[in-house]
Amino acid sequence: MTAVPGSPLRRRVTGLVGGLVAVAALAACGGGDGGGQPAPAPAPSPPTAGTACTQKPTTEVRTADELTEALAGAQPGSVISLAPGTYAGTFVATAQGTQDKPIAVCGTRDAVLDGGATDGGYTFHLDGTAYWQLSGFTVRGGQKGVMTDRAHGNLIEGLLVEGTGDEAIHLRQNSTDNVVRGNTVQKTGLRNGKYGEGIYIGSAESNWCDQTNCEPDRSDRNLIEGNTISGTTSESVDIKEGTTGGILRGNTFSGAGMTDADSWVDIKGNGWTIVGNTGTDSPKDGFQVHEILDGWGLDNTFDSNTATVNADGYAINVTKNEERNRVGCDNRSVDAGQGLSPEACG
Repeated sequence: MTAVPGSPLRRRVTGLVGGLVAVAALAACGGGDGGGQPAPAPAPSPPTAGTACTQKPTTEVRTADELTEALAGAQPGSVISLAPGTYAGTFVATAQGTQDKPIAVCGTRDAVLDGGATDGGYTFHLDGTAYWQLSGFTVRGGQKGVMTDRAHGNLIEGLLVEGTGDEAIHLRQNSTDNVVRGNTVQKTGLRNGKYGEGIYIGSAESNWCDQTNCEPDRSDRNLIEGNTISGTTSESVDIKEGTTGGILRGNTFSGAGMTDADSWVDIKGNGWTIVGNTGTDSPKDGFQVHEILDGWGLDNTFDSNTATVNADGYAINVTKNEERNRVGCDNRSVDAGQGLSPEACG
C-alpha cells in the first residue's frame, strides 16, 4: 500500500515542556476536502507549556456549590483546587483563559465529580472555552463525562472518567487544538451500548445540522495521547468524518467486553497520524478506516502500532481508498486471522 506523493499530512509537534505536549499542525490533504467545504482554519496558539496545577491555587473548593461558583468566576490565571470528596451535579465552564494564563481545575482521584443518572447531562462541560486545564480528578456518571463544544487549546489530563451513560470524553462542535492525555477511561455505555465510546472526536454527518449548522464538524488538530481505555461498549476511539490533522499516539486499548463495535479505533476523518498504540482483544479488527462520505477517510497513516486482535479480522483494515491511506510495515499484527492489512504495507 502506497500513499499518493505529496498527499500525507505534514505536521510538526512542538514542546514537551513541563509535561504538556503542545501541538501545532500544518495540514495539507492532497485530495478530497470533504465535499468542497472550506479548508480548516489555521491553528490558534497551542496550549501553554506546563501544567498550571503545579502553581499555588487561587481558589480552594470543598462543595459542589463552591465549585459552581468558582467556575462562574474564573478568569485567566485562576487555579481551582478540588478537595477530596464527592461533588454531585453537572458543571459548566465558559470562561476564556489565555496561552500564558490558562484556567485550571485540579484534584486527586479522591475528588469525584459525580454527574448522577446516566440518562442525561454532561458531568463536566467545556462550553466555548479556551486554555482550560483539567487535571487529576475523577469524573463519574452522567450521560457523558467530559464534553467540549467550540473549545480550543484545552488540556484534559490524568483524569479517571468512568460509569457514563454514553461516551466518556467527547470533543465536538469545531473543538480544535486540544490535548487529551494520560486519562483512564472505563465502564462506558451504561445507558446505550451503541454510544459507549471511550474518546469521540467530532460528530457524525447525520448530526451536523444539529451541531455545526449543517457544515462538517471540523474538530481538527487534536492530540489524543497516552490514554488507557477499557470496558467500553463501543469503540475505544471514534474519529468522525469532518475532522482533519489529529494525532492518536501511544494509547492502550482493550476490547474485552465490547458489545456494540468491531474495532478499537474507527478513523473516518482525513490526515490523522495513528502511531505507537497498543490494543488487545477486539471483536473483529484492531483499527478500521472508513469512507462515510466522499472525500473523507483519506491520507491517514499508521506506524508502530501493536495489535493483538485475538479475532478473525485484520490488525488494520482500510476498507476503502487503500491508495490514499498508508499502513507502515513497522506495525505489528498478533493473532489477527486475516493478517496485518488487506493491502501490502509500505
